[in-house]
Amino acid sequence: MQNSYKKSGVDISIANKFVKHIAKLSKKNVKKRNTSFNASNIGAFGSSFDISNIKIKQPVIISCTDGVGTKIDLANKFKKFDTIGIDLVAMCVNDLIVQGAKPLFFLDYIAIGKLDLNKTKKILKGILKGCRISDCELIGGETAEMPGIYSKDKFDLAGFSVGIVSKKKILNKTRVKNKNIILAIPSSGIHSNGYSLIRSILKKVKINKNLRKELLKPTKIYVKEIMKLVNKNLINSASHITGGGLIENISRSVPTNLSINIDLSKIKTKRVFKWIKSKNISDPEMLKTFNCGVGFCLIVDKSKKNQIKKYFSKEFMPYEIGHISKDKKKINLVNSLSW
Repeated sequence: MQNSYKKSGVDISIANKFVKHIAKLSKKNVKKRNTSFNASNIGAFGSSFDISNIKIKQPVIISCTDGVGTKIDLANKFKKFDTIGIDLVAMCVNDLIVQGAKPLFFLDYIAIGKLDLNKTKKILKGILKGCRISDCELIGGETAEMPGIYSKDKFDLAGFSVGIVSKKKILNKTRVKNKNIILAIPSSGIHSNGYSLIRSILKKVKINKNLRKELLKPTKIYVKEIMKLVNKNLINSASHITGGGLIENISRSVPTNLSINIDLSKIKTKRVFKWIKSKNISDPEMLKTFNCGVGFCLIVDKSKKNQIKKYFSKEFMPYEIGHISKDKKKINLVNSLSW
């Protein structure tokens, strides 16, 4: 009996069917949105995106890459695959807008033990939805069937996104000034960080359907709101609250000669974090591991606070949690988180 690639565990015919499915969806999306992306290029060796019609003075390209970590394991465990793609896009584009860049396009990488068309189509559905929310295009990617590296039902995701911003509008910590205020924008939930700790908790406790849904709630994409603020010159600096938590990520957006002051009691913690906290997790560990209800932060002039609020829905309304000062101590935390 002759050996073959298919017998070793890789079925190229299924992969080809998936590529055709992607091309079909991309063509529909381009027709609906009337974009400059050439969908017929799907399946080629490289992806192209025409930027000649983008009218930006002194354009600068910003790029980001990320994954969704071990949240993937819960998607597998609960057999829910249609939202994890939103998380993937969110983790990349939310990093782009920290520098004021408008997302242009996105590429994905799916590595899987055994290609399951139903599962991968659901993952792709989430990726496309994330791109629509972000007002960017899915222009290419790679799907790798890797038997022996990943067990039959296991998979991993990675994403890559590119954005554009005028050199004069790039957000960075040099814009931050003494007496600026720190605004917290609520998260939709846990987003995509801290899931190794959550999985450790789940080994010891049983959860209901509502909590399962909460644990897989997709990451909030802040692109539309933040881009409006960037266009109106309302932000000095910003932070996407991901791995390392609130304090570490805000610190990345403030110059070394200025200090961060945060009143922890002002943070509006969500119910899911109260549940995690109840599993014998300390406050410092919660702050270091999770967003605790704050998905994105803005550092702005106090006079612009009310104007900024006009661009947000009630659910994601920014609120003040601290300010910038010139103290000797870099981080000044007062009070405790409210549980």
